[in-house]
Amino acid sequence: MLDRFTSMRVFVRAAAEGSLSGAGRKLHMSPAMATKHVDTLEVRLGVKLLHRTTRQLTLTDTGREYLGACQRILRELDEVESDVSAQRHEATGLLRMNAPLSFGLRFIAPLIPTFTHQYPMVEVELDLNDTRQDLLKDGWDLLIRIGHLENSELRARRIGDCPMVICAAPAYLARHGTPRRISELSGHNCLSYTLSPQQANGTWAFGRKGDIQVPIKGNLKANNGDALLSAALHSQGIIYQPHFIVSEALASGELVALELDHPPLEIGGVYVMFPPGQRLPLKVRAMIDYLAEELGRLP
Repeated sequence: MLDRFTSMRVFVRAAAEGSLSGAGRKLHMSPAMATKHVDTLEVRLGVKLLHRTTRQLTLTDTGREYLGACQRILRELDEVESDVSAQRHEATGLLRMNAPLSFGLRFIAPLIPTFTHQYPMVEVELDLNDTRQDLLKDGWDLLIRIGHLENSELRARRIGDCPMVICAAPAYLARHGTPRRISELSGHNCLSYTLSPQQANGTWAFGRKGDIQVPIKGNLKANNGDALLSAALHSQGIIYQPHFIVSEALASGELVALELDHPPLEIGGVYVMFPPGQRLPLKVRAMIDYLAEELGRLP
């Protein structure tokens, strides 16, 4: 008889991956075994949880309800097991965390070796990308997020600040002039970040609350800040990015910060987000404290 908790984990992972074969790979089992686990769940419950075709896998209405219940049950099970492990004063197990690509490469990835040295029984899975992730649905232990947080059932801890900077290369400014007012930006080549709601729509926001909107245009849009940084370093145009992306170029003089007649938008801070509940696994608590301490040392 198949273990019910394992079957639930397969079902949750299949919903996140969009396929049973993907769930099998993540859980180190064959596609046939993953399929058998979900089949067993459906037979036990007497309902269909998944619509399956050769191309895609989708949840039924009942499957969506059952998915939420499975996530809660498995999270509570993991917390109980973690509490038992914590009695041995050891952080153990797989820690899955997601962070924005550019920030993660600069500040999170370099911290992992020291963390795993301090906690040798913890295995870290670090996912770096700029697309929005769902911590509960996608099974993450931690999310690193930058900006103002939306209302959420998740818990969060602020671990740093994230000021915005508008800047360009000296060569670009020498050719096209240095804007002094935000209204002058419409006459410049402004390179925009497509994952920002404002910049994606052809406007840049100024003022602490972003209540001053300036229409801009430019010959490059990208979904990654480092791509825009590279273009700015090659004198292609002006960029409006978080300080952590442009700090080294500003310090070296390769980019120059513009002083305009309105302050940059305040996009909020850097946060580590984690599931709700009273009990956090020791591995999660250890990583949160470690990130807060290490990132708190940054200027």
